[in-house]
Amino acid sequence: MRRVLLAALGLVSVLLVAGCSTAIAGQPVAGASPGHDRQLVEDYFKDLNEAADEGPSQQRLFLQHSQHPDFADELCDLGDLTLTIDPAMSTLRVDPEWVPPGAGRNATHPRGMVYVLGVSVSIRQDGALLGQQIGSQRVVILDGKVYGFAPCPTGE
Repeated sequence: MRRVLLAALGLVSVLLVAGCSTAIAGQPVAGASPGHDRQLVEDYFKDLNEAADEGPSQQRLFLQHSQHPDFADELCDLGDLTLTIDPAMSTLRVDPEWVPPGAGRNATHPRGMVYVLGVSVSIRQDGALLGQQIGSQRVVILDGKVYGFAPCPTGE
């Protein structure tokens, strides 16, 4: 009787395991990973913040030189404001479908690998903190360089 019970339990165990291991058709696909681009993105924000520390004119130059080349004619002037951006690097991920809002004639996906990440933005005028905002920001890596999209005040 004991042998029958052990054999039955063994058979039930095999059936349960077999029932839970169903094959799924298809091939595994590796997800896009920001791996090697992470340092480039970190350096971009470090350089942006260093330019802000030097003042509005230096940050303006940085934003001009780091504006995505397909959108170079769509810069905004921040006047005498500076932005300090603290990126949440753990949120960095590929965003392959993104198109810049209000891009006018260039309303297409930018060339390069588009990434999005969470950021905390501090807005300063003459060193005084005017406000802070949490949101997301896109950067693009094209030919080994990080490009952004100069922020435009919305008046809201």
